[in-house]
Amino acid sequence: MTGPGDRLHRATRGPMAGTVDQLDAPFWSTPRELVEHMLDLAGVGATDRLIDLGCGDGRIVIAAARRGAESLGIDVDPCRIAEAEAGARAAGLENRAHFRTEDLFETSLDGASVVTLYLVPLTNWLLGYRLQRELVPGSRVVSHAFPIVGWPADEEHVVEGRHVYLWRVPAEADRPAPAPIPFGTPA
Repeated sequence: MTGPGDRLHRATRGPMAGTVDQLDAPFWSTPRELVEHMLDLAGVGATDRLIDLGCGDGRIVIAAARRGAESLGIDVDPCRIAEAEAGARAAGLENRAHFRTEDLFETSLDGASVVTLYLVPLTNWLLGYRLQRELVPGSRVVSHAFPIVGWPADEEHVVEGRHVYLWRVPAEADRPAPAPIPFGTPA
């Protein structure tokens, strides 16, 4: 990651960030019905390339692959990646659903048309500027539970008491300025 938020980004995450010892978000699985709603909201289909940052057990990636999308799941926990790969094999989708053990902040977003998130507010905020800068206009970002501070959602749905947010990456001239620090200044 490069840009004006780098120093803050590194200071906020700490020296062990992006390792199994310091996760950027805990593993909480998204209910399967909500996975389908997220993919419907983003209009995921066969022409999409989806990246799920913090993929956990891989259920979003596998569901997107079922729709024909080329899908990549990123998680720092190798046990979660092994579980996700086993799920893709069991579904017969290992040629469309791919997984990597990697720090989600180091993952290239090049070519992604859809990015999915189920992270925590601070992690979403830290990713927000990067998503706007690296994704091409028209790309979609879908988050379960938490918004991206400073980036107004294009749509917000509540499904069985759970929030789902959708953003469409605007043209460069229409992108919001990076949001101020939402939780105070890191030491």
